[in-house]
Amino acid sequence: MAQRLVSVWQPFFLSSDSRGAAIDAATELEDLGYSRIWFSGGFGENVAPRFREILDGTTRIGVATGIVSIWHSSPPEVAAFAQAAEQAHPGRFLLGLGASHAVVVEGSGTDYRKPYSRMVDYLDGLDAAGLSPQRRILAALGPRMLDLSRDRSAGAHPYFVPAEHTAEARAAIGPDRLLAPEVAVVLDPDATTARATARQYTSGYLALPNYTNNLRRFGWTDEDFADGGSDRLVDALIPWGTVEKVTAGLEQHYQAGADEVAIQVLNGGDATTFPADAFRTLAAALI
Repeated sequence: MAQRLVSVWQPFFLSSDSRGAAIDAATELEDLGYSRIWFSGGFGENVAPRFREILDGTTRIGVATGIVSIWHSSPPEVAAFAQAAEQAHPGRFLLGLGASHAVVVEGSGTDYRKPYSRMVDYLDGLDAAGLSPQRRILAALGPRMLDLSRDRSAGAHPYFVPAEHTAEARAAIGPDRLLAPEVAVVLDPDATTARATARQYTSGYLALPNYTNNLRRFGWTDEDFADGGSDRLVDALIPWGTVEKVTAGLEQHYQAGADEVAIQVLNGGDATTFPADAFRTLAAALI
């Protein structure tokens, strides 16, 4: 397993209207010692300019798409973006790719069929455009996509998974591929309010079959998915509590085989405010 890395996954970086505020936040995370910033590629065409803006506005921290949808972007244009970022900032940009979800893709007027085959074709397009497999990573949940992430990318970036999935993913991709799960957390010691905050996040994802089907493989049932998730499921997915309890939950993913954990701080569904205090607290404990 590679060096243990502590990273950030935060929608703020794409949702913020202020380029300056996003760069200020990124600079602070860099100074705190975080390894990489992940944020959604959104569902516009190709790669949002914000990724390059963050790279240009910082000096060391990595930047990764989590993820660019293979239904809303073209391999040649995405490869060109990644290659230009690599030339300007060697080793700092990582292209995260994902098959997204049927409800999202079909809602934009695209037919969601055979996502695995679509990913294979997309990777073929990136190869043809000359993008190195080591500059891309796949949002992999199930066995077939995990195998593909091992064979044709730098590794896997699972999202919305318990530590048991991290262990399975490590076994699937082997010791030499990057495993970087996203893990959402709530820094709140009160069980009632912490779980309520967590359910504002889990409710949306538990409506998506890609995630519930993946969780079923680990024994979770429809009862666990109802009403934003059972206490047991929320506790398995979202470390909450004191900083010591949260870091213990993150440690489970490292122990299960993660090289890098991309921490998403939940702040009541507010994607436009950067939770600076929480990331300062976590940096003091983890870095």
